[in-house]
Amino acid sequence: MGDRHLPFWPPVPRRLTPPATSLWFNLEVSATRFPDKPAIVLYDSILTFAELRRDAERLAGFLQKECGVRRGDRVALYLQNSPQFVIGFYAILRADAMVVPINPMNLTMEIAHIVSDSGARVVICAQDQLSRLTPLVGNGLSRVIAACYADYLTAPTDLEVPAWIQAPREPQSAPGLARWSDALAAGAVPGPHEATPDDLCVMPYTSGTTGNPKGCIHRHRSVMFTTVAGSQWHRTYQDECGLAVLPFFHVTGMQGGMNAPIYTGATVVHLPRWDRTVAAQLIKRYRVTALGMVPTMVVDLLSSPYLESYDLSSVRRIGGGGAAMPEAVAQTLQDRFGLSFVEGYGLTETAAPTHINPPQRPKKQCLGIPIFNTESRVVDPATLVELPPGEVGEILSSGP
Repeated sequence: MGDRHLPFWPPVPRRLTPPATSLWFNLEVSATRFPDKPAIVLYDSILTFAELRRDAERLAGFLQKECGVRRGDRVALYLQNSPQFVIGFYAILRADAMVVPINPMNLTMEIAHIVSDSGARVVICAQDQLSRLTPLVGNGLSRVIAACYADYLTAPTDLEVPAWIQAPREPQSAPGLARWSDALAAGAVPGPHEATPDDLCVMPYTSGTTGNPKGCIHRHRSVMFTTVAGSQWHRTYQDECGLAVLPFFHVTGMQGGMNAPIYTGATVVHLPRWDRTVAAQLIKRYRVTALGMVPTMVVDLLSSPYLESYDLSSVRRIGGGGAAMPEAVAQTLQDRFGLSFVEGYGLTETAAPTHINPPQRPKKQCLGIPIFNTESRVVDPATLVELPPGEVGEILSSGP
């Protein structure tokens, strides 16, 4: 491994030994350790770790007993950020199957490609997206489980909740279709969990900028590594509270906003659709300590006419990627709130970060340094010869 970045290494060990377990086991552990602790907050409604595990196991039982899902099968997840996304994700893992997350903005033709390419026969979706899936039932899909987001709005709130989140449960009746509520009420018990670190875990799809999106197959081992690496790089703990605004179908939101907090036992406040006013209210109300955001969200937040009234005093860490943070915006964030934006870099193919800035010394408009157990070089794309500092080339990375 190269050593040019080591003078900037954060105060953590240089190598990481990931757990030799499936990703599902992280939820099992946190639900056992912190059963009554909030795992998810959705507009003031709380789902504890014990309740999260309970619903994931019930749904896993339904997937196995009623949908015929077997070890290694692909199950698609077509949802916005929500308790149902997290429950569905971990239910699929509990059933020893592989998650195929689909961008909830995708339309029927795009979904059809992913369903056909991945081999998914079962999909979990929201009731308001059923019309996009109906043409595929019997043409690739055999079963659809339709969720109602409002099922997890269990407490009153003064926050502005989008109409599509509040929409009541709709009656559903069609071949191959089951309602989420009925799937849980069936009370099916899943078989023993058999997945190992080498089993299939998740297959996110690339953006498809040069052709059809391509599935990136990840086993539990690689997803576990970046789940744990992100947590330990930032030295996060079980009493952290994060605000999840990045989409869970994408590896950045999936790892930083969902899998890492479940590993540590931290609480995550969901904001399914970006709204700077509600975000500021949630940060203050729940004393949010960690924010994962893209630069456009930070720009929007800082341009609010109510910026002076925002209380971000609980936040100790803010970071993200996707694009370089404009230096002027990063400086405004530092001057106004005393927060340094920690940029990182990763790929769908690497299950999120290969590089992150050292938290104690982040450099503006820099993707960071290679994280634990990761080798990285900048090379000439024609010769693959490593280039000296300051030269432009392609990044080659290798890691777990």
